[in-house]
Amino acid sequence: MRFLHTADWHLGKLFGQRYMTSDQRYVLEELLSLVKEAKVDAVVIAGDIYDRGVPPAEAVDLMSEVLARLSERKVSVLYIAGNHDSASRIDFGRSVMERSGVYLRGRIAKGAEPVVLEDDAGPVYFSLIPFAAPLDVRDAFGIEASISYDEAMEAVVADARSRIPAGVRSVAIAHAFLAGGRSSESERPLSVGGSDQVRPVHFKDYSYTALGHLHGPQRAGAENIRYSGSLLKYSFDEAKQQKGAIVVDLAADGTVAQEFVPLAPRHDVRIVTGTLDELRTDGFDPLPHDDYVRVDLLDKDTILNAYDKLQAIYPNLFALTRPNWKAKSADELAAPSQAQQKERSALTLFSDFFRDATEGDELSDEQRQVVAECLDEMECERREQP
Repeated sequence: MRFLHTADWHLGKLFGQRYMTSDQRYVLEELLSLVKEAKVDAVVIAGDIYDRGVPPAEAVDLMSEVLARLSERKVSVLYIAGNHDSASRIDFGRSVMERSGVYLRGRIAKGAEPVVLEDDAGPVYFSLIPFAAPLDVRDAFGIEASISYDEAMEAVVADARSRIPAGVRSVAIAHAFLAGGRSSESERPLSVGGSDQVRPVHFKDYSYTALGHLHGPQRAGAENIRYSGSLLKYSFDEAKQQKGAIVVDLAADGTVAQEFVPLAPRHDVRIVTGTLDELRTDGFDPLPHDDYVRVDLLDKDTILNAYDKLQAIYPNLFALTRPNWKAKSADELAAPSQAQQKERSALTLFSDFFRDATEGDELSDEQRQVVAECLDEMECERREQP
């Protein structure tokens, strides 16, 4: 069986104050061409279909169009909810869409049956494992004690494996942060407190595991456990990442061959470094100037209207930094980086508040666990809000 592994489309993404829908439509045309050229039997989308729980209408329309075109080609589609998606909204129309070869799973559910697709060599069992927050797993499985992300995934995978016969080919589709993975700025942390990572060993019995969440294409503990990466570059720390999809060939004996196929965006995302005089010089930057650009301007002196002058060179200038300039701009002082915002998590902020309010006391481990669970529950509720 041959299938395409893709993930983290983030339809409706806002990047640099610009909705990326037209760029996503452009690259999805390439992906549809790849589906045709590679003659795949199925397309797997491992979560984060949308960038938020209630996506813009044009993002939903684009997803609907892609599903319709794949269905017309008799290509099966299997997708799950990621941590950016609303699980209940992803589940909409599940039983109806299955009649067209579109299989989806939004909510975690105990006893969920695998999707079985057939080829000349027999059945292939697909376990659809959407984003598994510990609170959701506890509710679905009737677990009273607190559990970690790793323990939650262990329970979900054990339940999924119990519904797959021994000795058959199987594929897991999951959205999680596997230990050892390399993250990017544009990925929303899965947990506000404690570790959100899970061990790759949970997926060892699958012929292949198609992962979503981390935006850089990478292996995760084994050659057959992989992240395909995101559809496009969604932050400047992804500038050097190659985006694309993985064509997976699953042989009759369960062995796997895989090929990463790059997809070319309409606009690349990149970082340009130099002085203003260098950037104004013909030939200094031979790449397309309408790319989505961050300029690291190396001038040490004050430059009046630096942003406007650079925007005349790069019309899609998204950001400007001045690493050699002693005085920081108002914009830089007012807006912390995404990395800084991640470091100042809600749990950290609450811990700081508690220390100030109690004149120096620190949260105990038990208190931190209670606060973390409350914040995680609030995050789960936020994803489902209109």
